[in-house]
Amino acid sequence: MTETTLDWMALANRKPKGKRPEYFSDPHNEQAYSVLLALVGEVSVMRQRLDTVERLLETKGTISRADIDNFVPAGEVAAERSDMTREYILRVMRGPMQAVEALEESEPPIETICDELLNS
Repeated sequence: MTETTLDWMALANRKPKGKRPEYFSDPHNEQAYSVLLALVGEVSVMRQRLDTVERLLETKGTISRADIDNFVPAGEVAAERSDMTREYILRVMRGPMQAVEALEESEPPIETICDELLNS
């Protein structure tokens, strides 16, 4: 059996099939949003890996890379991680979520109402 070496950089940078979804009219905003989400994903993984290191060090005192790679959170640890990830994503996405909510509101912003009252 021959071992195949994967080129992770080539796989990560492969262009997906089909048209990318567009959320903003400005392509620069699209690119910034894409970078933001990629960084959020990377930091989330890093936080979970650090949590693994901290937990293993508390219990074992010393660890190997294999210990980290083979760690599978269960029960309360899995629930804590889930909460930690959810809170992190909500903090990071607070601004974009508020912008979407503002678009969905039917009432005009208070500044518009004030301007209308002052100018009438």
